[in-house]
Amino acid sequence: MNGASREALAAARERLDALTDVTTVDATRLADELAAVTALLDREVSLRRVLTDPAQPGEAKAELVRRLIGGQVSGPAADLVSGTVRSRWSQPRDLVDALEELADVADLTAAQQAGRLDSVEDELFRFGRIISSSTELRAALTSRSAGAPAKTELLRRLLGGRAAATTERLVTRLVTVPRGRSLEAGIEALSKLAAERRDRTVAVVTSAVPLSDTQKRRLGAALAKLYGRTMHLNLDVDPAVVGGIRVQVGDEVINGSIADRLEDAARRMAG
Repeated sequence: MNGASREALAAARERLDALTDVTTVDATRLADELAAVTALLDREVSLRRVLTDPAQPGEAKAELVRRLIGGQVSGPAADLVSGTVRSRWSQPRDLVDALEELADVADLTAAQQAGRLDSVEDELFRFGRIISSSTELRAALTSRSAGAPAKTELLRRLLGGRAAATTERLVTRLVTVPRGRSLEAGIEALSKLAAERRDRTVAVVTSAVPLSDTQKRRLGAALAKLYGRTMHLNLDVDPAVVGGIRVQVGDEVINGSIADRLEDAARRMAG
């Protein structure tokens, strides 16, 4: 998103946080309702154009939202969507993308409130690794000939009872309503949202052999010092890794001896 849309999304995220800070608001229900509104606007091109038309007064657009969905969703959901359409959006599609993100954040908030956010982060990462290593599973979950019920059932057999309810909900929504995204891109986006929820940055660490608990702690501390913020380590093992370890933080990749590279980076920063 660019310009106005980015600012509008930031404002919507703040409103969502304010809503979910209230203990009487059911974040899981809110996520379902936001996902339903996302699906509606994804289908109705003319409606989302009206709701993002800069020539229309914000209050008029908010009133239209209340008339359309006020009786079908909870008060918090109606208020959140009404507030969102009051903002200025660079293009109509950005509004739909924003509501989808809000639905995902609401689900992650529910996981955080239940003390399960760490588990959800790890499960999303693991699911992404499974997808990347199984062309058969990826094909089944992305097949255009397979309907949403069949994909939902497949995910239920894969994840049901083995993953947090939030993980299953997020992955199922992504698989059944991809909205043009690849499965890998969608999982990555969800992982980033989960990390942001805890104000952390994800470091994907691939090592030739499993790291010990001491090595994990030292690596996490070294990366936190280097990047100036808490790091969440997603760990994977691949004997083919050159130099024994590979660390990716965002678009930055560190290969080879992590100790040598971190020490060199620390010396450069100190100098």
